[in-house]
Amino acid sequence: MPIPDDVTGEEIDGGVRQELQSLPKGLAEDVSRNLVMVARLIDEDPEGAYAYSRIALRLASRVAAVREAAGFAAYANQKYSEALAEFRAARRMTGNVDLWPVMADCERGLGRPEKALDMAGAAEVHKLDKAGQVEMRLVAAGARRDMGQLDAAIVTLQSPELASNSVQPWTARLRYAYADALLAAGREDEAREWFAKAVESDKDGSTDASDRLAELDGVEFVDALVEDEDEVEVEVEVETEAEADDEAEDEIETATDAEADTEDDGEDDDEFDVVEADDDDEAPRG
Repeated sequence: MPIPDDVTGEEIDGGVRQELQSLPKGLAEDVSRNLVMVARLIDEDPEGAYAYSRIALRLASRVAAVREAAGFAAYANQKYSEALAEFRAARRMTGNVDLWPVMADCERGLGRPEKALDMAGAAEVHKLDKAGQVEMRLVAAGARRDMGQLDAAIVTLQSPELASNSVQPWTARLRYAYADALLAAGREDEAREWFAKAVESDKDGSTDASDRLAELDGVEFVDALVEDEDEVEVEVEVETEAEADDEAEDEIETATDAEADTEDDGEDDDEFDVVEADDDDEAPRG
């Protein structure tokens, strides 16, 4: 697949670049450029990102960073079995537990929420950093909801991180998940409060909390594009009516002018006839 000329491969994380040093220089450059494309496209064009990840995987399947990138690309395309296999491979290579929450979420995607809950209670969770532990809590709450256990999902999300006034990278998503669970349980007033808190902490728009809050408040958004199209249609109708009126006026004026010309022609003929008659009367007098 083509890669833009401005992608050099130097854009990748330093740790990944270090992993690629085990490869020949030319190959390392090709792999790194494909990994850059995966990162660039994964949110806006998951299918494109997946295609580039497969190329990188074919070139360097023994590099953990490549297996991890391939896993995330598959995950973005809801290829959960494939994603789980790649994450497991990356974890075997590095011994790192950072991928544990997303691996558990793959189990959810495969319809195995019980397995995800088992992973949420495993010893690996205690080795995660704070962000990883919050992510694991989100996955566990999602698994509870998959099983129809709404109250248990709400309790799972109740934590010091949720109650904290400090805004962290995970705060908006945690508050949003809590609000959504409350709403699903029919606790609308509480849900509105937490959607509002999610909006406060969601500076980069990572959730649609503002839309959910507006929906609860009864605010209805109108698509500006539809309004513009309606205005254009009205303008076209007005212009069409105006053109029709102009054409009708032109036809009336044309008809009036034609009648006037006809009357003028008739008067001229009468005068000509009179003159001729006078000439005939005067002829014998000569």
